Amino acid sequence: MNPPDVTPWPPPGLSVPVRRALAEEGILTPEQLASHTERQLLALHGLGPAALEPLRGILSQAGLTFAEETP
Repeated sequence: MNPPDVTPWPPPGLSVPVRRALAEEGILTPEQLASHTERQLLALHGLGPAALEPLRGILSQAGLTFAEETP
């Protein structure tokens, strides 16, 4: 029997500062990541604009997107 297809969290390829920022914010799953807006994530220490593209890819693989900004 094959093990379930589980993506490790945080996914490989993210920098240590990004991993640390996500962990400190309590973001432990793609679903938790999707509950945040890009602006909220950019406000985290250690997470800059270059981190958004890999995070978008992670969400896309899970069929998710970042939360929408509210006006």
